[in-house]
Parts: sequence; C-alpha cells; structure tokens
Amino acid sequence: MLENADAVAQFAADFFVQQVNRKPNAVLGLATGSTPLGTYRKLIEAYQAGRVSFKSVTTFNLDEYFGLEPTHEQSYRRFMRESLFEHIDVDPKKTHVPLGSVQDVESETAAYEAAIEAAGGIDVQLLGIGTDGHIAFNEPGSSFASRTRLKTLTRRTRKDNARFFGSIDLVPKMALTMGIGTILEAKQLLLLACGEGKADAIARSVEGPVSAICPGSALQLHPRAIVVLDKGAAKGLAQLEYYADCEANLNEVAKV
Repeated sequence: MLENADAVAQFAADFFVQQVNRKPNAVLGLATGSTPLGTYRKLIEAYQAGRVSFKSVTTFNLDEYFGLEPTHEQSYRRFMRESLFEHIDVDPKKTHVPLGSVQDVESETAAYEAAIEAAGGIDVQLLGIGTDGHIAFNEPGSSFASRTRLKTLTRRTRKDNARFFGSIDLVPKMALTMGIGTILEAKQLLLLACGEGKADAIARSVEGPVSAICPGSALQLHPRAIVVLDKGAAKGLAQLEYYADCEANLNEVAKV
C-alpha cells in the first residue's frame, strides 16, 4: 500500500523502466482508462530525462471498443497514441491494439493471439480493475480459460465509462478484449488501483474466493502478480497489517 495515486503511478513507472532497461526488447502489456494515465505521464518524463528508451519495445493493449475506428476520439488506439506513444521513441509498428472496426472478429482475435505468441509472450502486463472486479473487459462470469474475443459489456461498466462519452447511450455495448487465460500467461502482472471506489473489488480479488464472478480473483492463480494500491483502494483488505509486514520484510531482505 502506498500513500496516494501519485506514488502508485511512480512505482509502476519505475517498475516498467527497470524492466525495459534490463531487457530493451521487452514485450509490455498496456492498459487504458484513468488509472494508468499517471504512470504514462511518469514514463514520458523518464524518457525525456534519458532514463529509458522504448525503441526496441513491443506493446500489446488489453482491449478496444467494438465498432470504433482507430481515429475515434474515444478509441483506445487514439488514447494510447495521445497519452503515451507519440511522446516516446517506441516504433509505431510495434504497438498493437485490437482493431475495433474490424469486420471479421474471429480472424482479428486469432491474429492478436498469434502476434503475442510470435513476440515471445508478454513480459509485464499492466492492469486496472473495474468496480465490479473486471480486468480488461472480462466481465463477471468470464471464463478463466478465455482468450482474446468479442465480449458484451455490462450496464455497470458502460455506466462507469459514460463519463468519457458524455452519455451511457454513446458507450459501445461490446469490446474486443484479451481473455483471462491470455492475461494469466504474461510473465508478470502489475495491477493498479486507486480510490475507495475500488476497495470492494480489490478485497474480493485479493482475499475473496477465486471465482468467475470476480474476474480479478484470477490474479491469485498467478505466481508473479503485484497489486499496487493507494490507501483508499486498500481500505477493504482484512489483512492489511500483515501485507505491510510482508513488504517491510522483503525490503529488508533486499538490502542484505
């Protein structure tokens, strides 16, 4: 648990910088929405300061709204370009976002899976979490074995995202998304959450039963999943004191 959202963003950015400096051709899984914006701003700052280069990096985004052209003001391709890609030295040809305007969904999703495999798999996958526990656009009830596919969005998700569109009626009803099975194949997972509005979803994901009704609980099955929270998002955790002790002990071990 960290003090605030800025500290969460700094931790995540430092984590990615260390990964890329250790492996310049790293394959990074990226996310959209309000949560990772702070991380992207700090990655831009790190690049501008000469602390990291992304010129050999390959990226894969989690999802895209179905039916939106890449140039649409609310498309995730445009979000990533404006929030990160055009501000760093990443090769645009190595940045991948599902094509929401595609006609042949099965071919697009199969090609996306094949591209991830051809790149050697994702080294670090960045994740946010919805208030209902969804990760990417894997809504409650999603199979833990699911792959990249077309998924219907719940009304709750569409309501949560209506602030970006101005009205729930303008929010697409479906999206192309990596499946939970795809996400769990990443070598490392880094989930970020900030604010009390995410506290219930985090508590159910971290301490609740592993269940399809809370897709975030799938992270309990991953051997290298890191959950980075501010105080608000951590508020619902029953064993918060124990987690703090674990973190302190790991830091002490690292100094030896």
